[in-house]
Parts: sequence; C-alpha cells; structure tokens
Amino acid sequence: MWIIYTILALLLVVFTILPTIQHSHWVFRVPEFAKIQVTYLIFFTFLLGLFINTTEPIWYYQGFLLVLFIYHGHTLIRYTPLYPVKKHKQRHKSSEKLHFISANVYQFNKEYEKFCTLIQKYNPDFFMTMESNGDWEKAMRPLEEKYPYQHKVTLENTYGMHFYSRVEIKSARTHYFVADDIPSIEVHMKTGDGFSFVFFGVHPPPPSPTEEETSKERDGDLLSTAQCVKDIKKPVIVVGDFNNVAWSRSSVLFRKTSHLIDPRIGHSFVSTFHAKYRLLRFPIDLMFHSEDIFIKELKTLENFGSDHLPVYCEFFIDHHNDEQEELVETATAEEKAEAEKIIEEGKEEDGDRQSVVTED
Repeated sequence: MWIIYTILALLLVVFTILPTIQHSHWVFRVPEFAKIQVTYLIFFTFLLGLFINTTEPIWYYQGFLLVLFIYHGHTLIRYTPLYPVKKHKQRHKSSEKLHFISANVYQFNKEYEKFCTLIQKYNPDFFMTMESNGDWEKAMRPLEEKYPYQHKVTLENTYGMHFYSRVEIKSARTHYFVADDIPSIEVHMKTGDGFSFVFFGVHPPPPSPTEEETSKERDGDLLSTAQCVKDIKKPVIVVGDFNNVAWSRSSVLFRKTSHLIDPRIGHSFVSTFHAKYRLLRFPIDLMFHSEDIFIKELKTLENFGSDHLPVYCEFFIDHHNDEQEELVETATAEEKAEAEKIIEEGKEEDGDRQSVVTED
C-alpha cells in the first residue's frame, strides 16, 4: 500500500506542476482540464495515507498532500455555490427572459432525432450546434419552420456551426480569426420587446495528442474573439466548446481582454465532456457575458448521443442595473501584450486538418 500511496502522490505532484508551466504543448495544457479529478484524487490519497503503517516519514507526505488540496481547492471553490455572489432579481425595465441551448453534436453521432426531440422539449428561443455537417443540417430542417432565422457554416472537418433562432437576426457574419477552416460566428439580434444583443459562437481546436500538438491556435482564436468583443457596445454573450477550462491562463486572459463575466463563478462547474464518463467529465463548454446580461439558470441537459452534454441557459437583459460592474476585470498592459503575442502565434500555427474528416 505504501508503494501505491507513493506513486499516487508523485503523479499528483506532476499533474499539479505541469499546468503551471506556461508552454503551449499539449503535455502542459491537458492536465489543467483535470483539476477537479486531481483534487478528488488528492483527497483520496490523503485518506489512504491515514491507514498506512510504515517507518517512512509519511506525515511529510500527508502535509504536502494537504498543501496541494488547498492549492487546487482555492481555485475550484470559486466555481461552487460556496463562493458568495450577489443574486439578481429581474425588474420591470429588463427584457423578457430568453433561453438558448448550445450543443456540440459530435459530427459522427447519428442520433439526429434525439437532438431534435431535445430542442422541441426545451423550446429554446435560439440554439447553436457545433460539429454539425451536411447530414446534421439536413436532419435539422424540420426545425426551420419554428426557427425562421438561421446562420449556417456547414463543414465536414468537425468544425461546422449552425445557428437557429426565433429571435430576429439583424445581421450575421462568420469569422476565421487564425485559420481558414476554423469558424466563429457573430450574430446581432433584436428581441420582440426591443432589446438588441450580440451572440458569439466559438469552437477552437483542442491541444491533444490526437489533434493539435499545441494550444496556439485555440488560444489565438479565443483571444481574437475577445478583442473583437471588447469593442462592441451592445450586450454580448460568447458561448461554445472552448476546448479549455475557465481557470486556465488563456481563459483568464480571454475574460480580462473581453471585459466579460464568467457565470460559473459562485454557481457550478457545468461539466460537459465526456458525456458518457461521469468521473472523467470536464467543464470545457464555456460561456461569458457582458455586465448587462443576467443569468437566471445555467445547466447541462441530458445526453442525446454526443460526447458533449448540451448547455442550457436562461437570461435577461437589463441596461439599468449596474450591480455586475464590479465583476468585470480588465487586462493590464503586460496582459494585453501577452494576448497580442498569443494571437500572432495562433495565426502563424499551421494546423493539420483535413477538409473532410472520417471517424476512426
């Protein structure tokens, strides 16, 4: 048992140290996804140490594990109801409540009917799909009668995006910030009660041994979106499969550069991937919003066959409530320079993607 305990303790140290090294290679970036699991494993290993009889100085190890637990817990507690945040009531000057669904459908998932049934069940005002190709577009055509406003980017490389809305779309465009095969969408909308807002949908490539070797394109794409968003004067929501976690360095830079708020703080992790493995589920489908957008509910919905759980959000817009201003953080001069450098590195990176991808 002592050997198992020692191996676990050493692995936990490695998984704690690697993400602190600001290198773009996936070896350093992937471990930060598992901060929740690492924290649980630290606690389990600490409990295991209480039952070990050995002549080794185990209390040194136990003390070190306790320090690691506090280190990770200090970050994670912000994304739980234990972290105090102000609750906001909807007032008569605000917009009507709106709700949407964001879903990475997984291009090779053939459970089209399950997804359409989910949309019909929750009846969102608008919804976005990622990894949606020509087959998915065809499968979603029956929904178009109810959602007459659309913006479609149909691709076969697992980066297609489709947006459907009952709320009027005033204008829409597709951005290709760092690569000509990785789209982001910008949709300007106006509600029936006269409130205008902007919806951004993003889905950058992940750093992983099977996809991109580094996080350069991901981070460059996200920070390009952040720079675009910060100059928009309307209420803004940015949603999508970020292939990133909220506590990573690049996510913090995104939040500060865009001047947006992370609604998970004081709420919950809202973990989405992998949908089939609860113990290995990471919160990588993120959302950020401007200070005049107020979140009523943010949660995952049931699995419809994808490797991601869909995200459901209910919100309202209130231009007269300034209670969220204090939640907005802005980047320092050094952080702005860092963001610019990351964007340039992302544009220079040549991702190895095919125009058509087949499932292995």
